[in-house]
Amino acid sequence: MESNPVLLESKSSPINLLNEMQQLRLLGHLCDVTVSVEYQGVRAEFPAHKAVLAATSKFFKEVFLNEGPVDGPHSNVFLNEVRVADFASFLEFVYTARVEVEEDRVQRMLEIAEKLKCLDLSETCFQLKRQMLESVLLELQNFSESQNSEEESAARPGAVPAAKAERDPPDCSEASPEGPAAKAKEKA
Repeated sequence: MESNPVLLESKSSPINLLNEMQQLRLLGHLCDVTVSVEYQGVRAEFPAHKAVLAATSKFFKEVFLNEGPVDGPHSNVFLNEVRVADFASFLEFVYTARVEVEEDRVQRMLEIAEKLKCLDLSETCFQLKRQMLESVLLELQNFSESQNSEEESAARPGAVPAAKAERDPPDCSEASPEGPAAKAKEKA
């Protein structure tokens, strides 16, 4: 009797693999490449794994596949005009599939993703930029609608704009011949 094939699939394995590779990188274990980056005189070196960089970046894949056997087991790659903080964030992203950066650095992260040909980071940056743009457009639309409703209220004779009505409650002493004391008795 022949058995039907079944699929054995781990949902946690990709995350565990990334976490383990990140730990190996942070401890400097099994690293076979050092990436040196420099921007305006600030320089830093980052140990990493060729396989991880090549799998996540077409730039690194091309560099490593075009290396000659003379280069030895450990490679050095120099990247000019790349900020240290941006490359550190890039490395964190490729090793963990996530990185936290300030909003004003998203464009720079997109630029480094394009420079290093990292499709996953490019797509992530584009999605975030689109969400940020949609949020700004929604705020502008809400502001525009509130301005239009105030203008419409002001255009109607005898109408008090909603914002003004909230700020300035009507003066009860003018509306009632008895004044505020009579209103207080009515409420009681």
